[in-house]
Amino acid sequence: MRVLIIGGGGREHALAWKLAQSPLLTELYCVPGNAGISTLARTVNRDPAAREELRDWALEKKIDLTVVGPEAPLVGGLADSFRERGLKVFGPGREAARLEGSKVWAKNFMVDNGIPTADFAVFDQPEAAHRYLRRRGPGPVVVKADGLAAGKGVTVADNLEEAEQALTRIMEERAFGEAGNRVVIEEKLEGEEVTVLAITDGREFIVLPSAQDHKAVGEGDRGPNTGGMGAYAPAGVLTPELALQVEQRVFKPVLAGMQARGIDYRGIIYAGLMINRDQLHVLEFNVRFGDPETQVILPLLTTDLLPWLDRAAAGCLKPSPLPAPAAANRHAVCVVLASGGYPGDYRVGVPISGLEARETAAQEEVAIFHAGTAFQNGELVTSGGRVLGVTAWGDTMEQTLARVYRAVGQIKFEGCYYRRDIAHRARKE
Repeated sequence: MRVLIIGGGGREHALAWKLAQSPLLTELYCVPGNAGISTLARTVNRDPAAREELRDWALEKKIDLTVVGPEAPLVGGLADSFRERGLKVFGPGREAARLEGSKVWAKNFMVDNGIPTADFAVFDQPEAAHRYLRRRGPGPVVVKADGLAAGKGVTVADNLEEAEQALTRIMEERAFGEAGNRVVIEEKLEGEEVTVLAITDGREFIVLPSAQDHKAVGEGDRGPNTGGMGAYAPAGVLTPELALQVEQRVFKPVLAGMQARGIDYRGIIYAGLMINRDQLHVLEFNVRFGDPETQVILPLLTTDLLPWLDRAAAGCLKPSPLPAPAAANRHAVCVVLASGGYPGDYRVGVPISGLEARETAAQEEVAIFHAGTAFQNGELVTSGGRVLGVTAWGDTMEQTLARVYRAVGQIKFEGCYYRRDIAHRARKE
């Protein structure tokens, strides 16, 4: 199969790494890719937002399957454009992508389909939103920009002052542009977060191993949200009983709701959940593989991923002669190495060293996924806020943590920042 991956971050590097292991793969392309992905795929310097141009290129190259990594091309209708010309795409069309593209649409969808979620209110005028916050009182609250904000449009405010500052930043200072035209203000749920992904063809679904992301920039889950500073899998908080609830109360209603609207959803359903004892609520939905959750989920899969993505894209996930995707009874941890200043201003073009070290290269059960890297005059340099995702896996959490932080310590670049407490909840289990 000739496969095209859209995107250029750590998630896409992890997908390329996994798909490159498939005996079905004959050629792998990535648009635009990054320095790490270039060792596994032919990287093509094209704009994922140029849908028709990219579609024509895929037709010319006789691409059998396109796997879309980021949310923006999906929200922009890339999958629709490809499917109109008979190309198979793993990723939902524009209408289904509203599940991630609009927090307001997603919350209303959850209410309409009986999916448990936090109580909320929607505002398109900052004055009305400020009045609501003041009437609501001093307790904690969550303020969300309606549109896409690269994972940074959500503020968990502990008090009224923080909530009003978030509202001002989103709606008045326009920190996220048009994504802040509307906001969702919702109750702050207590508990522990977990991510569960399912591969779907629009009717059937297959659940992948659970994971827990660390979005806050600071240790102890403090500070502003980022695109993700690390993750681990599986998340022990998701018991078998709760996993069954996720299937029955989340994934099945999502697909039923999409079908009722005449929407054909093919790709990933990402459910961001809050677990409190035996209760679960949906915090958010995404319509693609998570980043950095993908970097810890894929290393645990012991079966070929490519045929399942292909069958989902073709709309025939089941029945299948293929064995269901299996996961090893092991642990995986990803630690993100970020540029100093991220998620605010940061430098790019900073040389990276240590990846060529014999110890890193030879270390078993460690993978270095590039997120924001490039070659500059033949030298590997930083090109983004999140630079590398160092992932390790092992039989125990203690072994895995030792392995991943040993690998992290071998990599150097000026201003490098990473959290030293990734998987801190799992350490207490």
